Amino acid sequence: MIVSTALACAILVGSFIFLVLIRVPVAFALGIATVPLVVMDLRLTPFIVLDRMFQSYNSFILLAVPFFLLAANLMNSGKITDRLIQLARVLTGWMPGGLGHVNVAVSMLFAGISGSSTADAAGCGKILIPAMVKEGYDRRFAIALTACSSVMGVIIPPSILMVVWGGVMQVSVGALFLAGAIPGLMIGLALMCTVYGYARVYDYPTEGRPTLRDLWQAIRGSFLALLTPVLVVGGIVGGIVTPTESAIIAAAYALFLGMFVYRTVSIRDLGHVFYDTGRFAAISLFAIGTASAFGWMLAFFQVPRLIVGFMTAMEFGSFGTALVIAALFLFFGLFIDAIPTIIILGTVLLPVANAADIHPVVFAIIGIISLAFGLVTPPYGLCLLISAAIGGMNVVQVMRDVVIILVPMLLILILVIVFPDLALWLPRTLMPGTFP
Repeated sequence: MIVSTALACAILVGSFIFLVLIRVPVAFALGIATVPLVVMDLRLTPFIVLDRMFQSYNSFILLAVPFFLLAANLMNSGKITDRLIQLARVLTGWMPGGLGHVNVAVSMLFAGISGSSTADAAGCGKILIPAMVKEGYDRRFAIALTACSSVMGVIIPPSILMVVWGGVMQVSVGALFLAGAIPGLMIGLALMCTVYGYARVYDYPTEGRPTLRDLWQAIRGSFLALLTPVLVVGGIVGGIVTPTESAIIAAAYALFLGMFVYRTVSIRDLGHVFYDTGRFAAISLFAIGTASAFGWMLAFFQVPRLIVGFMTAMEFGSFGTALVIAALFLFFGLFIDAIPTIIILGTVLLPVANAADIHPVVFAIIGIISLAFGLVTPPYGLCLLISAAIGGMNVVQVMRDVVIILVPMLLILILVIVFPDLALWLPRTLMPGTFP
């Protein structure tokens, strides 16, 4: 039997949705959903699915994922997060809603080091949520702000999602890192404006103005940690190292700081750090394998061509197509982890973006920002779940504040769609010879 495109799409998507609804983990659901088609279609065998999974792992660039996770875990275990919080206090704590601005600022600083939003939510949330509640901030606001600010971890470079996207879509990771910088900073500023509005309405406290001595001590204490993004992004953009090598440098540098400079990581701590890193890396990489098999199955049955034909017939134009792409990534981000979504939806929509003359880097930034918002939107919303667990509240109780905080962040996404040069200007300026 040869299965038609419409039937294959219905079986794949229907099986996947059913498995997710009965609480099968997404990584397993993606792999299991391919089984009915393997049984039904004479052209397919189980070995083809396994081969696609193993081929997806044959990518040198994916080695960067566990090393960036290791760097983030070492930063948290080495109390380097505390030093970043102290710097953020000095820089922004004096404004109305002081600790709220500190929350946003430290997420921006941590994003430039870790590349992981979940590490940001866990590491910063454990310190800042209790501190904000103690200072008189509403618990729901503290949880919502921590969750929303942590999404900058995958937008501001370096970013694990950008590494995966570059490997899957064959796009320059250095260009993606540079392209995410300005939108990431704009999202941070939008969050600070939201905090300012909350502070005015609810009369949240401010901290005293820092002295020059305080500023010097904070900069001195965090200076070595702040060199991490310079080493990572600068090395890639300058053509000195590959993304994988830069991730190894980041992990080695974090280990050096924790063990020999700050002396906050002991040999005993390393076992726990390596175990956590291995566990999270295994989950991510297994999801990459099953998502690759699922995505290949969609391509085998020509589902992307069907979608391209439909979108072309609708004549949305570049702007309309970009909005539809963002909406699809936002929708899928509600239910699926970002990495499988990149492999499945990203590869399907890439021909659509090309047909609409959307630059590959702009397409990537639209997709990554949209998927980042999925980290704070139920039912998946991993960063929101982490923050709510730290704050001791149910996710439903904080959704009102999450929606309010997300609105200006979504406006930044729309601005990137309307003005793609917000993403393209920096890579074109710093990589003129290699970036079109």
